[in-house]
Amino acid sequence: MRFKLVFCPPDGNISGNILSLCDTSTALHTFDLFRHRDIEPRLLKKFLNYVFYHNTHLKHLGIPVNGDIALILSCVSSCRALTSLKLSLHPRGRDPTETLFPSSLNLPLLTSLDLTNFAFCGDESGCADPFLAFTKLNTLVLRCYKVMDAQILSISSHTLVNFAMHHNSSLLAKIKLYVPTLSTFNYTGNHHIHEICGSGLSSVKKVNIKSRRFSASMEDALILFSWLLNFANIESLTITSTVLQILSLVPDLFEVKLPSLHKLKSLKVKLIRIEEGSLLLLMEDAMLKKAAAKSPKEVEKLREAFETCLEPSAVPDGVVDFLRQNSPSAEVNIRTKYQSAFNLKQIEESIKGAKINNYHSRFSVPSSSKLPRLSLRSSSSVAPASADKSASEAAPASATEPAKSASDAAPTSAAEPAIGYNAFFVNLLCESVVIFGTCIFSELFILKPYSTV
Repeated sequence: MRFKLVFCPPDGNISGNILSLCDTSTALHTFDLFRHRDIEPRLLKKFLNYVFYHNTHLKHLGIPVNGDIALILSCVSSCRALTSLKLSLHPRGRDPTETLFPSSLNLPLLTSLDLTNFAFCGDESGCADPFLAFTKLNTLVLRCYKVMDAQILSISSHTLVNFAMHHNSSLLAKIKLYVPTLSTFNYTGNHHIHEICGSGLSSVKKVNIKSRRFSASMEDALILFSWLLNFANIESLTITSTVLQILSLVPDLFEVKLPSLHKLKSLKVKLIRIEEGSLLLLMEDAMLKKAAAKSPKEVEKLREAFETCLEPSAVPDGVVDFLRQNSPSAEVNIRTKYQSAFNLKQIEESIKGAKINNYHSRFSVPSSSKLPRLSLRSSSSVAPASADKSASEAAPASATEPAKSASDAAPTSAAEPAIGYNAFFVNLLCESVVIFGTCIFSELFILKPYSTV
């Protein structure tokens, strides 16, 4: 693993302070521009010109910006050696228009593709199949996408192993997968759950479904149930509690003998509290129907409880046992950040062998962690020698020699630009450039790990 340290100056003149310091004689393998908002046209052109200059060797490219989309896609098309591409493109300003994915994009070596805010055009049959040209694709991630002039998104690949969909359009009706090598499927959705069909789905071993949908329907419940049938050989299933709640709406669920999930080894549930929405109303209605089967008195009791803030259980009775009916020894882990919002003891008692895990925010850092300390002081107050020391401590053993040669190359003459400490670290960027947008700090140093290929 190699660590790349990047400096973003307060004046926002990133290209003049970073790109001019990079050694253009060295082949560039990675270029990531972290912006996620509008970028000045002149800066964008400088970045893209730099990428174009290195396009014959560039392997990894990431551009999430609001800017001239045609210019960006033209530059991307020239990088024929790319193996990894991550694009999140929006027009400048507040225009929410999706970017039309170019059917002419020819990247024969591409193995990883991550797209945000793209639209895919359908053909005369009403189906869009935009990834046929990527014959070596291993990982595909689609975020906030939609299909134009079609109701079906088709994904055909004999090499795809990992597929993820996040926050897809509600206008899409169905997803067809022809993926005999698919191993991992990830889904995150807030608005719509799509029907998934095709071939090769039984090869999937790991499924993650995160749904914060508080508005649901009976149709959503039946589609989710069909997912469990299609992904028949799942070994690891990670879901949110809302998925369990939606599944509980399936009519006569517990009378169904599942023909799938015989190989389930691990079931992980993240508890999410719902306070409003159609899902809550549907669950309350289902509970009232069950109470009515017992007696009118039970119904009245339950109505009074709802009026006094009774909420349906985050883990409906019997649903977890239903999922592992063919794998009773599957390990069940219940996770939550907000233990006070749930009756964890009741949940644990209702599920045989379940483990409850409370976890901290992903932004917290354990006190025992030993992380390198990076100075935020002015470059004029830090000597190059101290920078050399901190860099050697932060870098792994395999990166020690490059760090040493970079320090030798750092400017020391008074006639050269007085950048000292900053130039030392920028010169480490012999194979990767990672650029973050204009900073609000007086100076900012960012440590970015990259695995070597």
